[in-house]
Amino acid sequence: MLYPQESETRDVKDLSGIWKFKLDGVGRGLAEQWYKAPLADPIDMPVPSSFNEITPDKAIRDHVGEVWYERHLFVSDRLQGQRVCLRFGSAEHTATVWVNGTEVAHHVGGFLPFEADISDIANFGGNNRITVMVNNVLTWDTLPTGYIQTYDDTNHPEGFRIQQHQFDFYNYAGLNRQVLLTSTPKTYIEDILIRTDRDGKAGIVHYSLDIAADAKSFSAKVSLFDEDAQLVAASTGTEGSMTISNVRLWKPGNAYLYEAVVEVLDESGSLVDIYRLSLGVRSVKVTETQFLINDEPFYFQGCCKHEDMDVKGRGFDHAMLLKDFYLMEWIGANSTRTSHYPYSEEFMQLCDRKGIVVIDEVQAVGMRCEEDSTQTYNDTHISSRTLAHHKKLMAELIKRDKNHPCVVMWNIANEPIVNEKKAGEYFAEVAATTRELDPTRPVSLVTGDVVKPEECYPFEYIDVMCINRYHSWYSDPGHTELIEMQIVNELTPWHEKWHKPLIVSEYGTDTIAGMHALPAVMFTEEYQCEALEAFHRGFDRLPFMIGEHVWNFADFATKQGVKRVVGNKKGVFTRQRQPKAAAFLLRKRWAKL
Repeated sequence: MLYPQESETRDVKDLSGIWKFKLDGVGRGLAEQWYKAPLADPIDMPVPSSFNEITPDKAIRDHVGEVWYERHLFVSDRLQGQRVCLRFGSAEHTATVWVNGTEVAHHVGGFLPFEADISDIANFGGNNRITVMVNNVLTWDTLPTGYIQTYDDTNHPEGFRIQQHQFDFYNYAGLNRQVLLTSTPKTYIEDILIRTDRDGKAGIVHYSLDIAADAKSFSAKVSLFDEDAQLVAASTGTEGSMTISNVRLWKPGNAYLYEAVVEVLDESGSLVDIYRLSLGVRSVKVTETQFLINDEPFYFQGCCKHEDMDVKGRGFDHAMLLKDFYLMEWIGANSTRTSHYPYSEEFMQLCDRKGIVVIDEVQAVGMRCEEDSTQTYNDTHISSRTLAHHKKLMAELIKRDKNHPCVVMWNIANEPIVNEKKAGEYFAEVAATTRELDPTRPVSLVTGDVVKPEECYPFEYIDVMCINRYHSWYSDPGHTELIEMQIVNELTPWHEKWHKPLIVSEYGTDTIAGMHALPAVMFTEEYQCEALEAFHRGFDRLPFMIGEHVWNFADFATKQGVKRVVGNKKGVFTRQRQPKAAAFLLRKRWAKL
């Protein structure tokens, strides 16, 4: 799905602002057809934002189930005859959209965009009522997974229920990214696929266009420009290849972007549609001990992140987006993983521009049944229904992000149960689907389970091993002197078994900013630094290690529980993006690397 842009043939209207909002705790809205008339007794709610954070009302923060959004929209009559769509950057986790009382879209799976064609529904030259029902419930058939726990006892009121899930971040919900009104011609460029290669000093750009054709006859032209707006290559037709002499490669920390201008022309040669796409020329390869970008060894250094902030929750915010990028640049990060869901398209575009390498992760998290961890993959929990949804989301993610040069790897899950043989069968299918959709990038999977390497059945089917370890935190708490030995002794057998490169994709400790002790004790800034230094000594002894991603970039919100005090405090920055001592330690290390 192409990112919306304005051009000679396209229009985009941002619908961000204050919408009407209403909880639907018992699911009355559909039965009573709230989409048929304006919402009764709504409150105001900003879009984009997570509705959980906006009001002081506990019932709204902890709401489980459906919520309703509504706004009125004037659609200009000059758009009549165009393809007019509502485009949602995301809606967590299931959404249904109505325009003027007519259903126009239904989407399952948060964090990814979807659109509704309203060309035949809209009232052009007048007002239109947009109604959106969003449901934040997670089940074993969704990703992330979860389940609703209900209570039938004297200690809970009738109908009391809570959302349970096995992941450690807050289940923010609502319209968390921008909603746009877009228009294109009826004959329009629906999709573009770019794949790049090199031949000596020349760059090869292969392209394929999907044209939704309302016209009887059309032609297509692709022109490629460098950053000085000089034409460097051109081609005609819906498929083809272009050669760039003396190509400038897209490199980590030194991004160079070309611009492909795609035009659709009618029989007379007049412009019908035009789309401009940034692209980078680079190659990716994996060996037994290395990750190569443009045939040069690359070492992943950086932090995992969350889309998380005060007040807005996971709601998209340009200021916070840029703040985080400037801090990543300051700390010396060259990469990140979109833990544990796809991040905004604007995030991916900035990574392209700034040369930040991305491990792109689908929202496959929480895939574990803690009641009986040996029976996760069955018809009750992770089932064929989950697998079908997983494949669908991988297809949506790859369709959205396939042209980003920053994306060097697809990560198909975070910390699922891996030591059931059915886990191998499940992820063999997901990995095969991913490679079929994109054979140009390697596939990874993250495990956090402490199992024998041969019992991690999915690793047979992936290209890069990603392992999360929290030595001296969840194991041997307080004993940082063990970390170096444990890292070397534990990780070496993984490489000996699978003969694949390895990233320590999470490591760290909870740290309360401003808490100090000498000698260091848990939760102090000294302890976080001491632990990170011990991890690093172990990493530096392992020749098959290709990266280190600290958990986490910044403190973030989680559900309430006895293991968390107002969220997860493993950030090297606070939730307000102020540095802890560990940020300076990492800045010094990564400058040397």
